[in-house]
Amino acid sequence: MGISPIDLQTLFTQVDKVGRAQVSQKEGQLVQQAIHGVQIQNKTEAQLQQVNEAQNTGEGADKINDQKQRHNNSRNKNGNKKEKDQDEQQQLSYLRDPSLGSRIDIST
Repeated sequence: MGISPIDLQTLFTQVDKVGRAQVSQKEGQLVQQAIHGVQIQNKTEAQLQQVNEAQNTGEGADKINDQKQRHNNSRNKNGNKKEKDQDEQQQLSYLRDPSLGSRIDIST
């Protein structure tokens, strides 16, 4: 089936409209891609700036932390006794030193 001259006249008058429609579709896709890219960038920047909530780790991690704290507390109690003894010994050594504070150097 051939194309008659009347059909060609009708097609030629519509060619510019078809071209504009295709160009606008291509531009629309580019604009949508650009908007989507900006949205993703804004989301990532917002996620970097905000503080995230801690996730629920379950009971297992809590139990381990409790055991570690109990162990550390028992060490601290024993360590505190040792530290107190050492502090008392240092204080006694300062008090027993007879030359401590008896001489003053005033030379310049």
